[in-house]
Amino acid sequence: MAVSKFSDVDEYGFKREPDFDYQSYENIMSRYYTVLTTRSMKWQKFAKDADILSNPRKLKRFVRKGIPGPLREEVWMKSSGAYRMQQQEPSLYQTLLRYEYDQEISDQIKIDLPRTFPDNIHFEQYKLGLYNVLISYAHHNVAVGYCQGLNYIAGLILIVTKNEESTFWLLKVLVENIVPLYHTKKMENLITDIDVLSELVRLRVPDVHKHIADLGLPWPVIATKWLICLYAEVVPTETALRIWDCVFREGNKILLRVGITIVIQLRQEILATDDISTLIGLFRALEKNPILMDCHRFVKSIFKLPGTLKRAEIDRLRRQIYEERIASKQKDS
Repeated sequence: MAVSKFSDVDEYGFKREPDFDYQSYENIMSRYYTVLTTRSMKWQKFAKDADILSNPRKLKRFVRKGIPGPLREEVWMKSSGAYRMQQQEPSLYQTLLRYEYDQEISDQIKIDLPRTFPDNIHFEQYKLGLYNVLISYAHHNVAVGYCQGLNYIAGLILIVTKNEESTFWLLKVLVENIVPLYHTKKMENLITDIDVLSELVRLRVPDVHKHIADLGLPWPVIATKWLICLYAEVVPTETALRIWDCVFREGNKILLRVGITIVIQLRQEILATDDISTLIGLFRALEKNPILMDCHRFVKSIFKLPGTLKRAEIDRLRRQIYEERIASKQKDS
């Protein structure tokens, strides 16, 4: 039997599952390494010759094709607006580190630290940094405080940047600007966007939407983790990071594009399920699915398969769903 040249640990330190499909991965990566080499050369020239924000169209095109690992911190910081935030309050993070912390919040975070990426062989060295980022942000933004899901987001950012302060600012721009009201106690926008995703799937893939409904699987069961963790711990690591490349530049509608694309790509597999437990198992196994493993092809597909997805359509659905929810509550009361 042929032996894979790939380790049982990925480049970010995550252990691969015992049933990991090395053959499919080798086939995918043999193509992707060529793409990475080409993109890296183009990015180095782009980042060296100009302020990347001065050419937004080119930046958007480059980001969609993938940011090389060594440049991710810089590009995420600049393209998301986190760097500009940091420049306005350069001493904020260091000041927050000197706060006297709320014991209850501190205890909550400490409980979740061992649960954060237990399958990552390097994560022990990041735990103190992750604690610092999460406790500082909790005291900086008391409306959010600490919410489960933030540990996975901040943890993966920290693995990529290896920089506490950058992680803090990237977490701040995500929670406050890109996915606002996803991580508050009521999770208003998260709940709304799960319903928006369901409606977009109904409009674009009605047979799949009906099949899921007929099997009785609620959309919050499918999509809560997708959105609250921004697909971290849901899809393969490099795929999650390629999604984040686009999210930091283009905002939260990318998350909806990803959700629709997953459903479209898995349409035949979903329709083939005949009970709710099998359907749940299919969605829980996305991290091992070859379609999601091929990060470059998958990210290209999120801009094609869902078709046109204008901000105006998303905002209209959000208003409609929010108003229906308010009317329902008033009727019940």
